[in-house]
Amino acid sequence: MSSEQIIYGKIIQGPEPETIEGYICLRDGVITDIGEENTSSEIIISPCLVNSHTHIGDSVIKDPILGNIVGNRVEPDLDLLVRPPDGLKHRVLQATPQFKLIEAMKRTISDMIATGTSTFADFREGGVPGTLALKDALDNKDIVCRILGRISGTEGSKTDIEYEAELLLRESYGFGISGSRDMDRAALETIREVAISWKKPFFIHAGEKNRSDIDPALSLDPDVLIHMTHADPSDLRQVADEQKPVIVCPRSNFITGVGMSPVEKMLDLGINVAIGTDNVMLNSPNMFAEMEVLRKIFNIDDRQVFKMCTLNGASILNVNKVGYIAKGLSPKIMILNGSSDNLNGITDPLRGIVRRARPDDILTIIN
Repeated sequence: MSSEQIIYGKIIQGPEPETIEGYICLRDGVITDIGEENTSSEIIISPCLVNSHTHIGDSVIKDPILGNIVGNRVEPDLDLLVRPPDGLKHRVLQATPQFKLIEAMKRTISDMIATGTSTFADFREGGVPGTLALKDALDNKDIVCRILGRISGTEGSKTDIEYEAELLLRESYGFGISGSRDMDRAALETIREVAISWKKPFFIHAGEKNRSDIDPALSLDPDVLIHMTHADPSDLRQVADEQKPVIVCPRSNFITGVGMSPVEKMLDLGINVAIGTDNVMLNSPNMFAEMEVLRKIFNIDDRQVFKMCTLNGASILNVNKVGYIAKGLSPKIMILNGSSDNLNGITDPLRGIVRRARPDDILTIIN
């Protein structure tokens, strides 16, 4: 039996988001009509958010020391925290029983759903068992996940690497490689060949700590690049010319002390840029916090920030019918309280969401 809803309020609609006052009609989750009319409703109707880069296995450790303690301060050390195979996260993951890992991931998935995220990409360590653990955590969770797996070892023969890579692709959306300096070059090339033969995407971290791994990453012709914090103008021109999307993680880069991604230059060159929260041990998967940082510290235009956290991510992750509100689509929609103590007094709902909205402003999520 079909169900129909009519919701009145201020609607953030369209791929180039604009706000109108009126109503949307939903039938069985599909938007059948959008109309403009005056309404006294303070409700804000917005597409849910897309978190394009997470490591939710890190949910088993959420308050690590972030580097070396020197006097009264901590000097961040990215390698100490996350570089395989001996970084803190990898040692913790190795020591964590599977049932505890799955339970921790379930809690983070529930947190993402409650805080307005409808879709996320996870860079899952641990080979096939790691991917299967995430699938277990996703069971009965109303969220879209693109699992980007990593093979567990690269020291075998080319045939061994191909075999494990193919097993992994049977269970995952594609590959999520930590970086060209973390793996043997021949193994990387083999994994890339497998991705091409299976027609699966190949994502790779590059330029996070410094520029040294950007050229090797680009030479693999990846489908998507992560971070590019230290990309120079020639790198960005190549990325733009080759129409490669980039996923950036502003809060993560600040916490690990690696700097600010050149987001504005990427956008100026027409690069499709999306946003992720990165390691759960460093940040909560709160996309509202990423939007506020991008607007207030990077000084990116509100509309562009909103797109990076919705439609851009959905397009990079190839998730259809989400990311924006339009007739005929079936996005997940978040309903926010425009008269909450936090949002009361805003004059533009989109600016209000980007600059100051919080998860507690969400009244409900509609599928």
